[in-house]
Amino acid sequence: MSFQPQLIDRFQRPLNYLRISITDHCNLRCLYCSPDQLIPKLRHEEVLTYEEILRIVTVGAQLGISKVRVTGGEPLTRKGVDPFLQQLCALDGIEECSLTTNGVLLAAHLPALQKAGIKRLNISLDTLSEKRYQSITGRHQFKKAWDGIMKAHEMGFHPIKINVVILKGHNDDEWADLAKLTYTYPFNIRFIEYMPMGRAARKRESTHPIEALKEHLAQVETLTPLSRNPNDGPAERWRFKGAKGELGFIGAMSNHFCGTCNRLRLTASGHLRACLLTDAQVDIKTPLRSGATDTDLVQIFLGAARIKPERHHLSGDPDHPTSSEMSSLGG
Repeated sequence: MSFQPQLIDRFQRPLNYLRISITDHCNLRCLYCSPDQLIPKLRHEEVLTYEEILRIVTVGAQLGISKVRVTGGEPLTRKGVDPFLQQLCALDGIEECSLTTNGVLLAAHLPALQKAGIKRLNISLDTLSEKRYQSITGRHQFKKAWDGIMKAHEMGFHPIKINVVILKGHNDDEWADLAKLTYTYPFNIRFIEYMPMGRAARKRESTHPIEALKEHLAQVETLTPLSRNPNDGPAERWRFKGAKGELGFIGAMSNHFCGTCNRLRLTASGHLRACLLTDAQVDIKTPLRSGATDTDLVQIFLGAARIKPERHHLSGDPDHPTSSEMSSLGG
């Protein structure tokens, strides 16, 4: 059953996409996501239960939310995630259910994900070097992540999107090799500008403009633009001549896509967040646990839509700081 879209922000953008962080815990410590100092984690009772998430999504679906993506932290670290995903994907009105993961625990969960109806996977992988993987993530888990990607490919998951955060001085000598994976596999390799936010924020000099990366790859092989379809995300889509897969370029800093943003986020702590890169959010957990009716929850969704900004200000506007941690929002 599909529902008529009712979530429209002040700038006439319809919101039909909900990103759901089910945990702020992760089994990696990526240098661009987790700072050197430890970030206090949510206590068990502070995290939304699966039942609470399902009720919130059910209400959202009645307002036109039709697409959900489950994130973390690392979502596969949370106990009971497989039966939860089966329930989530089966909700009336949810037409697409997908997962973002670092891939380390993916292989063991793939049969359950396939049973739930999940086909689309976003997997973070910033390097093809085991040694560099340890340097970037703080863990020796490259083989597990790569094996998870390969098993997902063998089982027919599609599309498989490989998310690569481009960091000058860390993986800039591998961008061409990562892009060339599309000759061998039908993967979507998505290059993402680094977004400095929270205590993990590194020097802004770490950000490499997406257009410069595109020009670099165009010298490797001819790049052909691909036409957009209504369900495309923020990535500009291109393909190397003769490649099986495609390339995506996401310039959140230098070429922001705020004008077409169609998403809200539900944090593990129980807040509806209107924009990844601003701190504005509304509490839905407290009303939910205080006996809120579905009508009350509808008003909270509408309130979250109303505070969605026209665009983010991560480029350094001191009047719009972003203190939230990427590790707790799932990107």
